Amino acid sequence: MISTNPTPPKTDRMRVPSSSPPQEGKKLLRLWPLSQSSFAEFGTVIENPLPTLTSIPQVLPDWGQQQSAAGAVMRANQNTALKYVDVTLMTNDYAQSPSQTAGKAVMNMFACFPRLPLIANSEDVEDGSSLSRIPIRLLERHPFTTQTFVPMGLAASDPSTRYLVVVAPTLAPTEDFPDGGPPDLENTRAFWAHGAQAVTYGPGTWHAPMAVVGASRVDFVVLQFCNSVREEDCQEVEVEEGLEVVVSLDAVKDLESKGKNETELGVSCIQLL
Repeated sequence: MISTNPTPPKTDRMRVPSSSPPQEGKKLLRLWPLSQSSFAEFGTVIENPLPTLTSIPQVLPDWGQQQSAAGAVMRANQNTALKYVDVTLMTNDYAQSPSQTAGKAVMNMFACFPRLPLIANSEDVEDGSSLSRIPIRLLERHPFTTQTFVPMGLAASDPSTRYLVVVAPTLAPTEDFPDGGPPDLENTRAFWAHGAQAVTYGPGTWHAPMAVVGASRVDFVVLQFCNSVREEDCQEVEVEEGLEVVVSLDAVKDLESKGKNETELGVSCIQLL
């Protein structure tokens, strides 16, 4: 179902074939809202754990009860800000790479254009909603570094644009993948993220290139370590058979606005098929 693709041209990494109706053998991915609890196996979700505050509280919260990856919260900037400490783990494991070439911190920007507008490549279903399909043709991983994507200019409340985070667990090593196995496509997961959420992939986490759905381009600042040894910085596989994210955009927006939990959201997105 997958094949190694060690040296694809950079321009091919974001190329996505046009969507098609599901055929026998294609796996349809249920879409889940991105949260730290649902994403913990793959990395870290970075978001303000107290997003509704409008001023500095007199008593700081008991951090042990907060649903956040941060280790502590403290006052900062002459009591005009709250500082959330260590909101994500940044890992540089290049000392363990075969070449032992040192990795350095790098910051890049990816300008990601919508894969699908809200109304294109969709199908009408009985209740008048629309289904959009995004085929997944490539997965990649960075064996010796975390990779953090921070969206810019996309408000959490903006209903017109979201981005998708698609990840897969790692199987046991094989002859083709002796140092960390291939992606477990049967357990691939897809998450629906908004503009107030950043995401960090753990070292070696298989993930699809970032996919934006909706009306607008999203610019991501991307932080990671690199040593410029191609096979140590990034490993890729091509998905040879069908793997698609299927989402009812209408259902997602409706459930988000009503504050439904992630189980209800995931089930509602898939039951319209």
